[in-house]
Amino acid sequence: MTGMVPTVFIVDDDPSVLKALARLMRSAGLNAVTFAAPQDFLDHYDKNAPGCLVLDVAMPHINGLELQQTLVSSGSELPIIFLTGHGDIPMSVRAIKQGAFDFLTKPVHDSDLIEAIHDAIEKDRIARQARDKSNELQQRLATLTRREREVLVRVVSGKKNRQIADELGTVEKTIKVHRAHLMKKLKAGSLADLVKLAERLGVISPLPD
Repeated sequence: MTGMVPTVFIVDDDPSVLKALARLMRSAGLNAVTFAAPQDFLDHYDKNAPGCLVLDVAMPHINGLELQQTLVSSGSELPIIFLTGHGDIPMSVRAIKQGAFDFLTKPVHDSDLIEAIHDAIEKDRIARQARDKSNELQQRLATLTRREREVLVRVVSGKKNRQIADELGTVEKTIKVHRAHLMKKLKAGSLADLVKLAERLGVISPLPD
């Protein structure tokens, strides 16, 4: 996923709108893919593809809000910008409550739409970066043995090696070895680093500010 070019996915049942938006995206240096129907988008969308979705509301068979709900239910976090000439306040509130990034009504200024798209793509980039980091940390945690996990929990709770050894029925020297191994596997350079990693992994609860 790293290095993939963000794509602006555009779904609208009006061919003239699709053509105009695709031209606008190209003029702004953005990669765009258009779909004339929500089902076409669902048939081709790869959730690993970064970017955002520019979505009409009023469409036959599956409307924009229904497509949004389908994506949300599938676990997709792709930012959605609704662009419609049929919007109203209840509709926009529903869309935002379901996680829409923005709700714009036609006609919209090109600059406003491009700005919203850049903001949505940046939001997607940050979210994906955070998920990648979280997955990496989980992979590191998975390399620990059961005993190393037991030592980890006790180390980050503030217990000394001697206390941990007594609790686990072993000697302090063995705990030091386990501690060194888990520090290396988790790539923690200090106890403070280890505590922060443990918080992010959910091993311990974050300390209050």
